[in-house]
Amino acid sequence: MNEARIPLIASAITLATGVIWGLYWLPVRALADHGFAGAWGTLVITLGALIVLAPVAYARRQDIARSPKFALFSIALGGAAFALYSIGFLYGRVALIILLWCLTPVWSTLIARFVMGWPTPGLRIFAMIVGIAGLALMLGAGGGLPLPRNLGEWMSLLGGFLWSIATTGMRAKSSLQPGPAAFVFAVGAVIACAALAPILQPFPQLEARALLAPLALALVTGALWWGLSLAALMWATVRIDPARVGILMMTEVVVGAATAAGFAHESLSMLELAGGALVLAAGVLELWPVKPLRTPA
Repeated sequence: MNEARIPLIASAITLATGVIWGLYWLPVRALADHGFAGAWGTLVITLGALIVLAPVAYARRQDIARSPKFALFSIALGGAAFALYSIGFLYGRVALIILLWCLTPVWSTLIARFVMGWPTPGLRIFAMIVGIAGLALMLGAGGGLPLPRNLGEWMSLLGGFLWSIATTGMRAKSSLQPGPAAFVFAVGAVIACAALAPILQPFPQLEARALLAPLALALVTGALWWGLSLAALMWATVRIDPARVGILMMTEVVVGAATAAGFAHESLSMLELAGGALVLAAGVLELWPVKPLRTPA
């Protein structure tokens, strides 16, 4: 492959991944309509991903075995965080679920500064303040305290926080290749869904003949979203600038909000839109290049 074309291909993959994940809520809600409510739909989706990724994981089993336990835990925690995000689409409005997830830069800044002890440029602190202001505006738009109003919003908020912890651990310790990493990621999601599914909804009572369509949908969704797109994104993100990755992935917000308005008739108020704009602005500020700070001796 021509080396000059690699950044262009990686950028196209990242852009496509954002678009694809902006549509992810559609199969999740479709599975719920087929009887897989609560976490059961995400469970069968991630089990489908495990089936698709199992041959890759088996071929790379020695790489997985040699990986530091903390790195594997971080990757699996990322999968659990995505599982919360996925389940949240059934309990809240699509655009708000995605925007609350986009608060990850705020949590990442806090973790980097106060847990990891990494130097924090002033622009990152400003981005955190902007993000928190956007959060307060979004959640307080209906009056009352600026807190999540339903289970979906709580799940997305918690999922984004766990994702920040996971990515910090992955950045520090993981060197696993995209294929096996996606498998470990799906394992973490399956564990989280298996724990939550019986708590949120009873086991689906479906006739055998009614299982074919939803299970086929789950397999395709697991293969496309949790398998192919995540592995491709992991390949792409190490080949282009992180700022470009973050900006291109913001297409997820646009596509998710547009499709939710068109297909689910969900809309945001002016205050919620203003808060969402601040959250996106915080993401851009977080990705803005800054001069590296000198780490204290």
